[in-house]
Amino acid sequence: MGNEDIYSAIGEGRLKVNRSVSRLINDAVRRREGKLTEQGALLVITGKYTGRSPKDRFIVMDETTRDTVAFGKTNLPVSEEVFARVRGKVLEHIKDRDMFLVKSRAGASDKETLKIDVLCENAAQALFATQIFINDKEREGKPDFTVVAVPSLLLSGKEDGLNSEAGILISFKERLVLICGTCYLGEIKKSVFSVMNFLMPGDGILPMHCSANTDESGNTALFFGLSGTGKTTLSADSKRILIGDDEHGWADDGVFNFEGGCYAKTINLDKDKEKEIYQAIRFGSLLENVVVNKNGEPDYTDASLTENTRCTYPIGYIENASASGTGSIPKTILFLTADAFGVLPPISRLSKEGAMYHFMSGYTSKLAGTERGIVNPETTFSALFGEPFMPRRIEEYARLLGEKIEAHETDVYLINTGWTGGAYGTGNRVPLKYTRLMVEAAIEGRLKNVEYEKDHVFNLDIPTAVDGVPKELLHPRRLWKDAKDYDRTSQMLAERFRENFKRFPDADEAIRMAGPISE
Repeated sequence: MGNEDIYSAIGEGRLKVNRSVSRLINDAVRRREGKLTEQGALLVITGKYTGRSPKDRFIVMDETTRDTVAFGKTNLPVSEEVFARVRGKVLEHIKDRDMFLVKSRAGASDKETLKIDVLCENAAQALFATQIFINDKEREGKPDFTVVAVPSLLLSGKEDGLNSEAGILISFKERLVLICGTCYLGEIKKSVFSVMNFLMPGDGILPMHCSANTDESGNTALFFGLSGTGKTTLSADSKRILIGDDEHGWADDGVFNFEGGCYAKTINLDKDKEKEIYQAIRFGSLLENVVVNKNGEPDYTDASLTENTRCTYPIGYIENASASGTGSIPKTILFLTADAFGVLPPISRLSKEGAMYHFMSGYTSKLAGTERGIVNPETTFSALFGEPFMPRRIEEYARLLGEKIEAHETDVYLINTGWTGGAYGTGNRVPLKYTRLMVEAAIEGRLKNVEYEKDHVFNLDIPTAVDGVPKELLHPRRLWKDAKDYDRTSQMLAERFRENFKRFPDADEAIRMAGPISE
């Protein structure tokens, strides 16, 4: 791949290859990169960067990417000259220090997998790579892609042709990712995800930012949703087998997990409601920016360092996880949204075109500053429910989704896990027990032949009945005290959908017409 000079630059005897989990933890503690909690997890504090830095993430523009990457605000371009300059700084930086090499792969499918070398400056980073990716320690030969993470190398911002001291640079031509100036572990995970999301569509595989589960009979379901929509909670079902919690590919013969581990948020983690995650936090796991007391006990309610507290653990720490990381062709797709305006129905069926519309929209809402009593919800649109990690044009991924839905007659539902009976501050959150019943009914195929009613604002089909769910809950307007207020709010949200979709002027008319209808 032309990256041999990176390995040869490391001083003799200073490359630590495929160290065990125990040894990496010992290394990290000895080197004061982190400390053990009472539960035995390794805790690290990442300093200035406690989340991804999207303004510092670049893709090299060259003959490989010029006509295939959707360059813009999300996929920032950088020249080959800038990449070469940073690459030279990385080579100089690693000459006199120990480096850890983790041989891994992304993609549980034997046919569609990416061999990756993760070369890390810190033992904690190597532990993260060991636990989040799929083990490939016995592999010989060159990798398909190399990731080099050197957080202590601070770049020179504008002088280097970048925006700050941090830089995440992806070169598809060189098959190389450089991560500099940031200790946040998610940059390693998401850079590999971005690589997969660029490469997979070329083979007719749909890469997806979703969780997936299945059952003993092979009834596979996909869960798409942005933060706060319940994706992790609903997919972690004790009655079903977890394939993966975040990144998957949909090939001709089924779906497969990109990863071998989980990267879960831990803010306000509840040991009863999220017991699978809670119990996975033990020796071998890695906590990120979690506050602990003097006894090493984590306080998951403490957001003083960041709201984005995290835990990494191998998927095998989840009791009902799939050993293969694969599943059959999905029978059901669930798009999750937490509508804080309280106007979307808690469940509705989508046509193929409707699925493509909502896939391209990627809607949820968030609450700004609720700790100060501000209750006005804000609309959030992130195409594909993960736009920051999708290098190609949004329409390309949506086309692949539509083709697969049509070929396999996959059922698609929009699930509102947010508010009903009024907006946030007035209405109530849709009870989780009813959301679970609706999700179960959808996955088990019990909504295929029931009667549906049309929501004439959002152009959605609402089932007239779902076993165990109060009928009045299925139609939000019936639960609002002031129907006119509901009408105004629903028209406002529908208009925001339409306004957002203007960014896709070339979308097929059938897809556009599957969204909210103009007055």
